Amino acid sequence: MQVKEHYDKHLANFYSWMLGDLNAKSKEFKAFLLEKGIQPINTKIAIDLGAGNGIQSIALQELGFVVTAVDFNEQLLNELESNSKEKGINIVQEDIRNVLGFKELRPEIIVCCGDTITHLENKQQIEKLLGDANNILTTNGTLILTFRDYSSQLNDQQRFIPVRSTANRILTCILDYGAEKVKVTDLLYERINSEWIQKVSTYEKVRISPKEVLTLIEKNGMIVKFNKPINRIQTIIAEKRV
Repeated sequence: MQVKEHYDKHLANFYSWMLGDLNAKSKEFKAFLLEKGIQPINTKIAIDLGAGNGIQSIALQELGFVVTAVDFNEQLLNELESNSKEKGINIVQEDIRNVLGFKELRPEIIVCCGDTITHLENKQQIEKLLGDANNILTTNGTLILTFRDYSSQLNDQQRFIPVRSTANRILTCILDYGAEKVKVTDLLYERINSEWIQKVSTYEKVRISPKEVLTLIEKNGMIVKFNKPINRIQTIIAEKRV
């Protein structure tokens, strides 16, 4: 199944539940930005690629950025709009690979968080996305990426990852590794009218290492300011110099 279809037919239905408390997550991201000294300076424009239900967009707006939130899933964007009714975030349903279309906004920060870059079809598309993002950033602009490192293979029982469980839902993620991609199966059990219903969907993510991503960033002349895993999610902050 293609990534968009996986979200449209399966994952978007429980994506926000899977992530947990939106306000807590947004406050956590806001605190991270403040800790790293990130705040509006010149154009005050921020673009959130793969915005989902708005964790990063809301945090950026609260810091004073004028935010354009971009995602391909209508359901999650509707949730974002509901979550940010009084926050004035510009919501755009679009493929993040078309980021060059936002060049006229002159963003001083672009964020692409969650595990969004691995949702692209291959490493070449990741390289192009990073290059295009660098292209439209203002000088000294900031790029923030977060993604999971699938370069090391998990085997046997390690492939079965418990994601979240509550009284009426249990979500498990199952990973199957190929040479260039990892096949991800989201296995959801949901209790409906006292009966447990199984819902399953599978899609693929790109296996790319932090080292490879750093190489692509530096290839575009950007300076890496921060590069560490946070809660098992690789987090990179880079700054445009040219």
